[in-house]
Amino acid sequence: MIDQTTIDRILDAAQIVDVVSEFVTLRKRGVNYLGLCPFHDDKTPSFYVSPAKSLCKCFACGKGGNVVHFIMEHEQMTYPEALRWLAKKYNIEIKERELTDEEKKVQNIRESLFVINEFARDYFQSILYNHVDGKAIAMSYFRQRGIRDDIVKKFQLGYSTASPNALAQEAIRKGYQKEFLIKTGLCYEKEDGSLRDRFWGRVIFPWFNISGKVLGFGGRVLDSRTKGVNQKYVNSPESEIFSKRKELYGIYQAKAAIVKADCVYIVEGYTDVIAMHQCGLENVVANSGTALSEQQIRLLHRFTSNITLLYDADEAGIKASMRGIDMLLAEGMNIKVLLLPDGDDPDSFARKHNATEFRAYIDEHEENFIRFKTNLLLKDAQKDPIKRAGLISDMAKSIGLIPNDVIRYTYVKECATILSINEQVILNEIKKHLLQRDDKYLEQIKREKNITAGQLPSVESLPQTETSPSSQEGIAVEVPPPFLPAEPVTSYPSYIPQEGREKYVFYIKEQLLIRTLIRHGEKVMCYVETEENTEAPLTVTEYIATDLRQDELQFHNPLHRKILAEAETHLQDPNFTTERYFLTHPDPDISKLAANMISERYQLSKSNSQVITKDEERLHELVPHQLIDFKFAILEEEMKYTLQVLNKPEMANNPSKYIEIMTRFKELSELQKMMAKRAGDRVVLK
Repeated sequence: MIDQTTIDRILDAAQIVDVVSEFVTLRKRGVNYLGLCPFHDDKTPSFYVSPAKSLCKCFACGKGGNVVHFIMEHEQMTYPEALRWLAKKYNIEIKERELTDEEKKVQNIRESLFVINEFARDYFQSILYNHVDGKAIAMSYFRQRGIRDDIVKKFQLGYSTASPNALAQEAIRKGYQKEFLIKTGLCYEKEDGSLRDRFWGRVIFPWFNISGKVLGFGGRVLDSRTKGVNQKYVNSPESEIFSKRKELYGIYQAKAAIVKADCVYIVEGYTDVIAMHQCGLENVVANSGTALSEQQIRLLHRFTSNITLLYDADEAGIKASMRGIDMLLAEGMNIKVLLLPDGDDPDSFARKHNATEFRAYIDEHEENFIRFKTNLLLKDAQKDPIKRAGLISDMAKSIGLIPNDVIRYTYVKECATILSINEQVILNEIKKHLLQRDDKYLEQIKREKNITAGQLPSVESLPQTETSPSSQEGIAVEVPPPFLPAEPVTSYPSYIPQEGREKYVFYIKEQLLIRTLIRHGEKVMCYVETEENTEAPLTVTEYIATDLRQDELQFHNPLHRKILAEAETHLQDPNFTTERYFLTHPDPDISKLAANMISERYQLSKSNSQVITKDEERLHELVPHQLIDFKFAILEEEMKYTLQVLNKPEMANNPSKYIEIMTRFKELSELQKMMAKRAGDRVVLK
């Protein structure tokens, strides 16, 4: 873990114009800089960089932040990786916490494996370009396949000679350990203890992770030797740094293009990826003959939610498409499928067409997963009613995996139209599949509790809650002097779904409060009278935390709760400012949120970057007003969703849970009445 002092040094040293200029051509515009946005297909410059505020922002797509966020987004790095990238650029030593002996051992092994893989990559490339067999055999093979020299360099392709132990001998001669040659899978040990190269006599395709480290290799026997060979391709075995099911070939070369296009094409093989890059389509990766795994799908989900499965039109290609669909749906991906003309694979098709023609074909022929899967199953079902019923059940099961309600219903409508059946039939099937899954859980509850459905208590039968004296007096905010922060709230009982919360009014109000907290959290907004008849300053953070705590409410977003808790904890730190603290926070989600909140405050105009804000002058009015709006809005949503949970049929089998939720609903009802009563009597502190 990188310590905060080092993070501060990196951020102080990193010049945002200097860093962004490595990737974007900038020209000065007033006190700011302007260029084409690297995160979308920008026709007119909309990407502004403010050296004064160390912020960048695209006013078309909205992406931006500080210098770390820019590197994270552009290079698709994690927060620590981006910090290390900047530290290396500015020659800053990274100080991290002391690792345990076991952690050091594991880290040393991993680093050793990466080092020896880099040696092997360089060795294979050197053979390709400098060895007589590399130039005469391997390079000729690549050119016969239509692969240009610049693409060979881009994917760092190589060659291993027909000598079965040439790599092993060169590695040992240079001091690399036998143990790590075996661990990486570059070599394997024979019975007599000697080493034999795994990839001898093959052209080499290196695998890279998203930050460009060499994970492993794939080797292909040349066409002249493939007759009678069982394995045309050999891949590195599983190791501490390489798992084929977790990685995607070409992700390092494709990551920027995937983000820019907000779409990725998935193909089967190495040469498919390479040929599509060469024709101009760079947002492509390969799963290399394995069924898509959850790890691969989640890796892609970091870059985009839109996936097109691009396979051969043969039976194997169709089966490969079908295998991946349900897993992609369960991860919330938007899926399309494209089958190429008979006799073509992505490699051959890309060599016949340029990027414009390939894209035109994709746009014309790709289908969403509903249309593709339904039409495919209909061919098999034909007029057989039993098979048709199975088709409907199969489609309902797939659609039911989609986590987003709106998208799920859209697909239900389309599927019903294609099959010429009522939407309710599919909805009933989806419900049946979901209930089958939930029934196991309900049966488990019944076995554990040994209870059956019966009379459940009513709201009136619950114990009456007492209201506090301060609440009965109708005073909106009563700050206990001296201010003592309570324990930070890390959890909050809420039945409002996290997904889709952005559409709710309360969430907009919550974001406004967080924006005020990040910008002005340490500022004094008013003074309160203490028991000693003196005036004590009250900060924005203290006011928000105390007011929410008084009504036993909290922010809905866990990230927002964490921000408020940390602001309270560090409020008394010397020279603490919420803006600086959260902008340099080690959690990239928090620092990016802070950067967005702060960048809204500064108008990065064509001629100036003046601060346009008067919030500080009216915090005593702004914060109480924002709190009232938020609390009324979230109470309304909390009560609505709590009532929905109460009305679920499964509550009949769980009386204890029913009582717990009903008690919560009653508390919310009392709080709403109390707040409505005192809203008109709110005291505005000056």
